[in-house]
Amino acid sequence: MNKNILNTGAQYFILNNLNTDIVSVLLKNVLFDKISNKELVEQIEAKNKCKKKLPTWFNTPKIYFPNKLNIEQTSSEITAQYKSQIVSGKSLIDLTGGFGIDSYFFSKKIDDVIHNEIDHNLSEIATYNFKILGSKNISNTAFDAINFLKNSKKHFDWIYIDPSRRNDKKEKVFILENCLPDVTSNLDLFFDRAENILIKTAPLLDIKMGIRSLQFVKEVHIVAVNNEVKELLWVLKNGHVDDIEVKTINFTKSSNETFNFKLTDEKACFSTYQSAQNYLYEPNAAILKSGGFKIIGNNLSLNKIAEHTHLYTSEHLIDFPGRCFKIDKVVPYKKSSFKELQIKKANITTRNFPISVEAIRRKSKIKDGGNNYLFYIKNNDEMYQIIVCNKA
Repeated sequence: MNKNILNTGAQYFILNNLNTDIVSVLLKNVLFDKISNKELVEQIEAKNKCKKKLPTWFNTPKIYFPNKLNIEQTSSEITAQYKSQIVSGKSLIDLTGGFGIDSYFFSKKIDDVIHNEIDHNLSEIATYNFKILGSKNISNTAFDAINFLKNSKKHFDWIYIDPSRRNDKKEKVFILENCLPDVTSNLDLFFDRAENILIKTAPLLDIKMGIRSLQFVKEVHIVAVNNEVKELLWVLKNGHVDDIEVKTINFTKSSNETFNFKLTDEKACFSTYQSAQNYLYEPNAAILKSGGFKIIGNNLSLNKIAEHTHLYTSEHLIDFPGRCFKIDKVVPYKKSSFKELQIKKANITTRNFPISVEAIRRKSKIKDGGNNYLFYIKNNDEMYQIIVCNKA
């Protein structure tokens, strides 16, 4: 951490060159004493990446930014705020604290937060920024997460950990056992130090696989932003043997779509199947990830198009956590259907369909965009169809 970057002149330059071509900055003569132009560019690039993802950090004067890779890997404010609503109590340790976004929001709910980050430079940056942000109940350490716990006799209300999804060879991984540190082999240590554990994992991790790999899973949270799953969160409570609750949320510009259910209820449900009626419903990405395909239809009194076609239909429009469409017509999928539709521009989605969207566009010559929505599906009678609709 080069504290010279915090000088008024350097800060003024960074703020006023956020939209400047960074190559031109690199090619300039050295602009400030004891600060390289490369360091200035790193601050500009990282700050720009925070504009939407971390507005508090972007808008707070004299924040020191790490390299842009750290910004890309950190939680967003919206997901960090969500995580802070899960925890409660007096003490929490963030074992893999990184830039400190999660620790900052945990500190608004927990009396005593420890931010532990093995990278000394990143730990120093986070420590400084916490002071700028006025967080007085966060203490900072810079140790290996597992060794820290082994050498600590302190008991916490919560342990939070976001294992690195890169292995020793710096390759991307997502299976828990391959992440660093391996939480699955250290669960006994975790439960010896806390009753409650919150683990963040990659969205790619299979939920059933995660449950098998962990112990005492109480809740699984699936967090999506603008219909893209960003985080899987696992709440473990020591000794928990009751049913597991799955909680989904999709943050959109207009609303927060939520849908929660228990795994045993999903297993006990049966779907009812029906050809497309007046309205079509597509669950948001968090629900699709959850696997709650039967219970959402049951709870909302919707018919499903087919067992493996995760779309739903009804006669009357309902409030639904996902996209809602008014069905115009349904036509069989065949070569003559392209001429019959007479649609030159549309948004195309496939569900349980053997041909990709790209291949459909090549065959049909239908361009992307517009107000028409085409769903290429297999119905419950094993027939391929095109559902033509518009947003409801």
